[in-house]
Amino acid sequence: MTPPARTQPTPEELERLLLEVGRQILDRGVGAAAPWGCTTLSVQLCPDNLQHVIDAGACRVGATPAGLGDVGSLGRYIDHTLLKADATLAEIDALCAEARAHHFASVCVNGIHVRRCAELLAGSGVAVCTVVGFPLGSTVPEVKAFEARRAIEDGACEVDMVLCVGALKSGDDAYVQADIAAVAEVCHELGAKLKVILETCLLTDDEKRRACQAAKAARADFVKTSTGFSTGGATVEDVALMRATVGPVMGVKASGGVRDTESAEKMIAAGATRLGASASVAIVRGGESSGGGY
Repeated sequence: MTPPARTQPTPEELERLLLEVGRQILDRGVGAAAPWGCTTLSVQLCPDNLQHVIDAGACRVGATPAGLGDVGSLGRYIDHTLLKADATLAEIDALCAEARAHHFASVCVNGIHVRRCAELLAGSGVAVCTVVGFPLGSTVPEVKAFEARRAIEDGACEVDMVLCVGALKSGDDAYVQADIAAVAEVCHELGAKLKVILETCLLTDDEKRRACQAAKAARADFVKTSTGFSTGGATVEDVALMRATVGPVMGVKASGGVRDTESAEKMIAAGATRLGASASVAIVRGGESSGGGY
C-alpha cells in the first residue's frame, strides 16, 4: 500500500495545532490545582520539529511542562532595554546584573554591546536581544540581514528590526514583506527570533493592520509597537489592534512609555506577550519611573 504523500502544513493549520496544545494543557488543570502551581502558561513549538509529528499522522499533540518555575512572573515579559547613544559599559553591565536578578526575558541593547552581554548572561536564562535598522528602518534589506547575522553570531537570540515605514505609507506592501522576510530568513536559519517594529505612532490603523499582515506573511515571530525614539510609544489600543490582526499565537511586544506596573499589566491584558522597557525594575517592584525615553 502506497503511503499518503507528505504535505507541508499551512500557517493556519499550525496555528490551530498550537491552540489545541494550549487547550489540552489548560484542560489538564493549569491554575491553583495544577501540580506545578502556576497560573500563567507560555507554549513555544518549533514548526520544523512539529512537522515530523504531523507527518506521522497525529491529529493532536501533547506537551509536558518544563521549567515552569518562572512562569507567571511579570519580569518574564520584559526586555530590559538600554538603547541610548551614550550608554557606558558600566551601564550595560548594570543592565545585565538587573536582568539576572529579576529574571527578565532579555536585555535589549545596540549591536556593539551584544557580545559583552552574551558573555555576562551566559547560563542565566536571560536572552540577548538587539536592534536592526534602528531607529528609522530606512536601510536596505541586505544591510538589515547582514546586521542581524553579525548580531546573532555575537550571541543575540532575538532581533528587533524596524520595518521600512516610508515604503508602507507609500503602499508598497510587497517591499515591506520582502524586507522583513530577508531578516526572518537569517534569524530562523541561525535559531533566533525576529520582532518587527512598526512605529505605530506614525501609522494609521489601516497601515498598522497592513504592517502586521506583512510581518506575519514574512514569518516574523513578533510584531512590536515602537522604537521609543519617535513621536510616541505603545498604547493599549494599538496592542489590541495588533493582537486582533495577527491572531492568538504570534507574539506582540509593547514598547515605548511602559514605565509602571499598572501600564504593563494593561498592555498584557490587551494582548502583549512581551514588554520593552527601561523602567523594568520599577515595574516589577510595583513602582513607577519618572524618566523618559524607551
